[in-house]
Amino acid sequence: MVTLVLTVVGDDRSGLVSAVADIVQAHGGNWENSELAELAGAFAGIIEVSAVPDRAEALRAALEGLAGTLAVTVHTGAPTAAAAAVRSVTFDVVGNDRPGIVREVSAALSARGASIERMSTQTTDAAMAGGRLFEASITAVIGADVAVDDLVTDLERLAAEIQVDVTLAD
Repeated sequence: MVTLVLTVVGDDRSGLVSAVADIVQAHGGNWENSELAELAGAFAGIIEVSAVPDRAEALRAALEGLAGTLAVTVHTGAPTAAAAAVRSVTFDVVGNDRPGIVREVSAALSARGASIERMSTQTTDAAMAGGRLFEASITAVIGADVAVDDLVTDLERLAAEIQVDVTLAD
């Protein structure tokens, strides 16, 4: 099997997921994982599909037929190398929103050798204090030699008002 990673973007409307799923199924593909969302009136997603190697190119071509409805980009996934002595850690970060916060958070993780596996962010109204709150849930893989407390300290240094909760995955 070959892994294809699809990115899809288009004006949000009913039937977009079904259109992609129909093409994947018609070409013998299997929809493995996905993250799909409506953002500011646009539908956006990333989808992992497994396919038989001799049908992958036909699947890719069929997905290109969605042009005009969805912009679809197909990447061939790379096999993941087995990493020795790594841990998965989830960080929940909450603080006052400001420009550059995602850059600073991701740089702090990268500086400690953390690799972001999944990140979800949002801003919400801070009802009591006014302004906007930034919230992020980040799952990262870190080496066994990385001290989680040091990562938390680095993140909390970004701004006095940032709070970080950590969950170690089993």
